[in-house]
Amino acid sequence: IVFVVHAGGISLRKQDRILITTIIVAMIAVISLLGWQIYRAQATAHAQTVALTQKKATAKKASSKKASQKALAQKKTAKKVAAAKKKAALNLWKHPTGGTYPTLKQTGTYKLTVSLKKQRVYLDDETTHKRLYTMICSAGMDNTTPTGTFAVQERGESFYNNSLGEGANYWVSWLNHGVYLFHTVPTDTAGNYKVAEAQKLGKPASHGCIRLSVPDAKWLYDNIPFGTKVVVNK
Repeated sequence: IVFVVHAGGISLRKQDRILITTIIVAMIAVISLLGWQIYRAQATAHAQTVALTQKKATAKKASSKKASQKALAQKKTAKKVAAAKKKAALNLWKHPTGGTYPTLKQTGTYKLTVSLKKQRVYLDDETTHKRLYTMICSAGMDNTTPTGTFAVQERGESFYNNSLGEGANYWVSWLNHGVYLFHTVPTDTAGNYKVAEAQKLGKPASHGCIRLSVPDAKWLYDNIPFGTKVVVNK
């Protein structure tokens, strides 16, 4: 670039002015391009951030939905299990309450222990001191079941007590010869089991006798020897 000095001042040659203009235009173009690239990079980064945020929100929503569905499924399962347990509890009187019954030896010495607190009848082998079976029972309400040490007496297939308005099957006496018994859940005058009373098995419900499920009472009736020790504890 050549500067020309003359009386009016300093001027540039035409070709120099064109060169300077070209440089300025080029610089403006470069700055504009750089600005566009910066804007584009920022816009891309913003778009990526938005997309990532939306992806996280979608994933969180899906996770929340999945967790909600899982919780609902667990709730339904728990409800079904609770219903099944309730149904099983209500039908407990129809089944053996301690699993498979043991085989008793004719020469064995056995003991029946009644826990009024736990509403259970335990069968133990007095010789080996081994617990053989546990039954769920219903003893007397309001402490009407006597405590102490007694023994198995006579037995019978069924009875009906007019004064109480109920009877039972497979009874085995353990005190006062027919007064205090092991027997099934109660029956009505027609010999049908009283379901509302039967469903109380596991809670104090009798007038002093020891109520058992139908199979448990039948097994006791068939297998427990005369004279077997009976201990009733609080």
